[in-house]
Amino acid sequence: MVTTKITGSGAKASIRYRTAILFGCTALVAFAPIRSQAQDAEADAGSTVLQTITVEDAGKADDDSKTIVANETTAVGKMPGEILTTPATVSVITSKELEQRAADTVEKAVQYTAGVVTDYYGSDDRFDYVKIRGFTPFTYRDGLMVGRTWSGLKEEPYAFERLDVLKGANSTGYGVSDPGGAINYVTKTPRSERFGEVYATTGSFAHKETGFDFGDNLTEDGTLSYRLTGKVQRADGEYDFSENDENFIMGGLTWRPTDMTSLSFVFDHLDRNATPSGGGHPRFTDFDRDRFFGEPGFNYDDTNRNTYSVMFDHDFGNGLTLGSNARYSKASNAFGFAYIYDSSGASDSSDTTADRIFFAGDGGTEQFVIDAHLLYEANFDQVESKTLVGVDYNSINSSTNNSALYPAVWGGTAPGIDWQNPVYGASASLNPTVSRTNDQSTKAIYLQQDLIFSDRLTASVGLRNDWLDLEETNRLTSSTSSATYSEMSKRVGLSYKVTEELAAYVSYAESVAPPSTGNEPTYGKQYEAGIKYRPDAFPALFTASIYDLTLENITTYEAPLYLAATVDKIRHRGLDLEAKMELTPSIELIAAYGYIDSSIVDTSTTSSSVDGNRFAQVPKHTASLWGTYTLEGDGERGDMTFGAGARFIGSYYFDNANTRKSDDAVIFDAAFSYNIKENTTFQLNVSNLFDEKHIANDDGGAYYYNPGRAIYATIRQTW
Repeated sequence: MVTTKITGSGAKASIRYRTAILFGCTALVAFAPIRSQAQDAEADAGSTVLQTITVEDAGKADDDSKTIVANETTAVGKMPGEILTTPATVSVITSKELEQRAADTVEKAVQYTAGVVTDYYGSDDRFDYVKIRGFTPFTYRDGLMVGRTWSGLKEEPYAFERLDVLKGANSTGYGVSDPGGAINYVTKTPRSERFGEVYATTGSFAHKETGFDFGDNLTEDGTLSYRLTGKVQRADGEYDFSENDENFIMGGLTWRPTDMTSLSFVFDHLDRNATPSGGGHPRFTDFDRDRFFGEPGFNYDDTNRNTYSVMFDHDFGNGLTLGSNARYSKASNAFGFAYIYDSSGASDSSDTTADRIFFAGDGGTEQFVIDAHLLYEANFDQVESKTLVGVDYNSINSSTNNSALYPAVWGGTAPGIDWQNPVYGASASLNPTVSRTNDQSTKAIYLQQDLIFSDRLTASVGLRNDWLDLEETNRLTSSTSSATYSEMSKRVGLSYKVTEELAAYVSYAESVAPPSTGNEPTYGKQYEAGIKYRPDAFPALFTASIYDLTLENITTYEAPLYLAATVDKIRHRGLDLEAKMELTPSIELIAAYGYIDSSIVDTSTTSSSVDGNRFAQVPKHTASLWGTYTLEGDGERGDMTFGAGARFIGSYYFDNANTRKSDDAVIFDAAFSYNIKENTTFQLNVSNLFDEKHIANDDGGAYYYNPGRAIYATIRQTW
């Protein structure tokens, strides 16, 4: 993946009474007393279901298109399990929730999840900006490594059945990662039935989009099935001289020669032509979001990726199953843009010219990753045992070329721009300042053991060892450096079912993140305790957890040059509260609250020490509430569903020195859908309903605002 320069913006709006209302609603929904009676006949249902779920299909055991409340997951590792008894905090965003909220980016998909912060770089549109418990997550697809959201390619959520969000450290599950958490994308695969949908969307910023997702059996006995998914989008961005076009196509075949064996092949192609940024806005000014201070002729961000995936599982009987996934992908990315970096900004009213930086790059990534594991399930009197042992291999070869021209204050030749009367047309002849190749291969062996005593107490242990081989070549100097590491990570957890509806858990987990050559890996560890409540009376899952999370030997990067700076450790202690519930067939609610006490530990004696400061872009408080109400049809009138949500983002610092800080902000969203006739639906979604405006990042050189109001209308036909 191409690593590009990040710019940002900060926050600038405070609505105190809305904040108080939002906090009150969140607490009320999350902790409202609910009375229900457990049904003894279903007391053993959990273990029975687990024995019939295959490793790959566990993430799809719930009908994700018909519910917002998931019950099973493989997010903690590659072993299937109930979310209720899993000794970790897991949030699942199903395809039904994605459709309700019209979440067309990963940021939008997870923004109503406890402990998650999104959009902290505002109108910089290059990546999916997501932090979980204060750290950038690693992402995985069907349990196989993809990479970090920051500096990675933007994923297309329409390709996925669901997103499993794991909170906290867990390298024993999927491999090397940062300790804040992970996101696992579950790919849409063929079903053994006929189904489908087509849709068309139009709306703000000249948005035009159409998509389809359908499949059927190719044989009468259902042994061979197909699925075809696609999306075509033509649109502008929110700012002038912008583009947001995309072509996506994905096709899959599944072969089921017997009831015990399944083999799937999926190919997908992603082609995106976009623009990276509007160039930022001059500090100490308040221009409209659509004002552009870059260069129209030098503003592009083009991505092309092909991915080939194979998923295989076989049940040998007697509790033994084999699962194996493999993926090959090849991607390229090229970008170029101009952005403001003016440390003095508009503080001098007589100077209306802002300094700028021209930044460009291109590169490519080729990845092959494969995993194979055996799962053995057995019962010994009152003890149920599940043992998972596996190996995986991940090879990533990447190349990067970056170049930049800096303003005169740094000795460059990039021209400034008069923000009162901008004149475009500047050009720059850029030569690479960075040109390198990186080869990284990881081999791993892992073990997970779960013991369930009397269907009450679950003891879980995970061990994994990763062998990392790294090699970096500087093509400008023709020098090569390499390093090898062997890293062990561990996880232990206990979960106890107090009743059939209520479980409590404690856990300890570790993480190891891959370094660049010349640096040591970063290490994370987390202590966590929590409770989960899943009532029998209606579909719902309530989760409350507290954690102590530490990342050690961390290298951070800050604007404007993003040079590495190492601190001893960053410690986050926090609380996550989350509720997903279908109270009645007509009422659904999602509520979330997150609290993080962030502290940087830096024992250096330099004057620039950040010891005791908060980590950048980590708010102390976040909260959200989303609800839908369905009014059943009457006669010729079809069902109508009304949706509304609010997201509170507490203030956070833009830099580790804690010299620049945002304001609190509350953003409201809304949705409406109407069943015109059977299988035909009209849907309207509005994000940032009141067009609330705040500075999402201030990198010391420019402001970057949060996205403004956007309205989209969709017609959908299903069968």
